[in-house]
Amino acid sequence: MNSMERVTLALQHKEPDHVPVYPLINSVSRKALGISYEEWSKDVKKCAEAIIKTTEEVGCDCISTLVDLSVEAADWGQELEYGEDAAAHPNYQNCLIQSEDDYDKIGVLNPRETPRMSEHIELARLLYEAKGREMPIVGFVFGPLGILSMMRGQDNLYIDLLVCPEKLKGALKNIAETVKELSIALLDAGCHAVMYDTLFASRSIMSPEMWDEFEGVYMVDICNAVRAHGGMVMLHNCGNGIYIKEQIERMHPVLISLQHLPPDCETMAELKEKYGKDITIMGHVEPGFIYAAAEEDVRRVCREQIDAYKKDGGFVLASGCEYPAALDFRMAKAMVEEARTYGKYEH
Repeated sequence: MNSMERVTLALQHKEPDHVPVYPLINSVSRKALGISYEEWSKDVKKCAEAIIKTTEEVGCDCISTLVDLSVEAADWGQELEYGEDAAAHPNYQNCLIQSEDDYDKIGVLNPRETPRMSEHIELARLLYEAKGREMPIVGFVFGPLGILSMMRGQDNLYIDLLVCPEKLKGALKNIAETVKELSIALLDAGCHAVMYDTLFASRSIMSPEMWDEFEGVYMVDICNAVRAHGGMVMLHNCGNGIYIKEQIERMHPVLISLQHLPPDCETMAELKEKYGKDITIMGHVEPGFIYAAAEEDVRRVCREQIDAYKKDGGFVLASGCEYPAALDFRMAKAMVEEARTYGKYEH
């Protein structure tokens, strides 16, 4: 059974040969080529080569196009900072949106023609050509509210949500239209699904009502467009207290990648019972734990999660967010080994 067959069965809530597994090994993959974070981020061919090489070495069942959360914001003109060992991020001393009047700068872009989004589409194409017939290729896109925060800064954004909400909504509408076109382009390039990072849909950031007003309403059209183009909708949220119920109502995802339990679930068993019958759960070994823990403890947590979620499929063992970029591949390989052995299904 190859990875495509394995993940497909899991998504259908059937039991494959073993639990599918995907430590989110994107940025750490640069170490396979011995290149810097900046070179990995800017050279799309080397980025693809690194991800493919690491995927093969570690034994992952999936590939994501995640590079960093600044891809979209950069194409509206947000200045970025690059580093040897850190993800590209906005220069918050020079935010594109300096005042509420600057929200008018945010128009609709053609992602096929902008610098970073067009490279992201090319990355998806290269990954599909190399691996897309044997495993799922998942496009990774930041949600509209997250993109806007990269151009304004979170603190100022929170104030503007209260002071000038209509200004934000005009910008968010244009961002959402661009995100929709980016999603379609990723599907055209070969992605089987698009995963949206809806970071703000969590108790640690804002209320579910506020998330729904400022992002949820825009996700409906985006997700419908993905399904209309034959793709699957997935979401990632590593926030503390993810709003699963509210996001299901707007997005209807087939899979949710998460790091923490939602507010309405006290245990992993309750999460599986409440949501795991209809939606595939992906996660949720915490990267901070992976970074600091002994290998035997990482293996123990993997087994605990396999025990909680394995039955009847609908589970992908994964890190709850991106695998620590400072580590080597040893812990990722340990996770894969646990999925293949302890997570083996008996038929």
